[in-house]
Amino acid sequence: MEVLWIINVGPWVSLQCPAGSDGESIGNCPFSQRLFMILWLKGVVFNVTTVDLTRKPADLHNLAPGTHPPFLTFQGEVLTDVNKIEEYLEAELAPPKYPKLAARNRESNTAGNDIFAKFSAYVKNTRADKHKGKVTNSTLEKSLDKALSQLDEYLISPLPSEDHSGHESNRKFLDGDELTLADCNLLPKLHVVKVVAKKYRNYNIPSEYRGVLRYLSNAHSRDEFSNTCPADAEIELAYKDVAKRLGK
Repeated sequence: MEVLWIINVGPWVSLQCPAGSDGESIGNCPFSQRLFMILWLKGVVFNVTTVDLTRKPADLHNLAPGTHPPFLTFQGEVLTDVNKIEEYLEAELAPPKYPKLAARNRESNTAGNDIFAKFSAYVKNTRADKHKGKVTNSTLEKSLDKALSQLDEYLISPLPSEDHSGHESNRKFLDGDELTLADCNLLPKLHVVKVVAKKYRNYNIPSEYRGVLRYLSNAHSRDEFSNTCPADAEIELAYKDVAKRLGK
């Protein structure tokens, strides 16, 4: 295992995540990036270790047998379920020492939650648009568009705490101007959608979804997101055999 990144060096919290194609850099894993972002936003002392899964290191097996990264070592305890890790970190790394990251609005936690499923069906599809009576490429693309449109509507609609005098919301993220757990969950997957759909389907997020495009732009301006993203080439490589070639 190779140590990739250390922030305020300290041994008490360690995140293990899959390595990229070179065996050392960050690999494509939205779940790893989700946890990476949470730890960074918490301001906790932690280190990140990338794991070359092609070599199946013995210490990885001993640390968490039968599981694959990401997982977290927290004060000697190994945690392997991403959702439970998020809950654990929010409970253990709490105010006043650490910021609370939970969204204030329940809807922020579910906004965009079906985009990744629609995207997966879209890139895995092999049927072009000549298969009558079948689910085809254009049908699946429209489903992805609809899911993105719903996220866009949420992002431009004012939250209960915002001005409702007929103006669109200009907030930066799902729940306001600061990143929350909801963003840590959605943004890594939304970035994968953007990169892979462009590479393998020549699909760009429609320009009319200005809320979604603004959201992604705001995310890239934050180190917590931009510096935890794998390289686009790593994301594309991860989907090389997943994104199916369209038939005739």
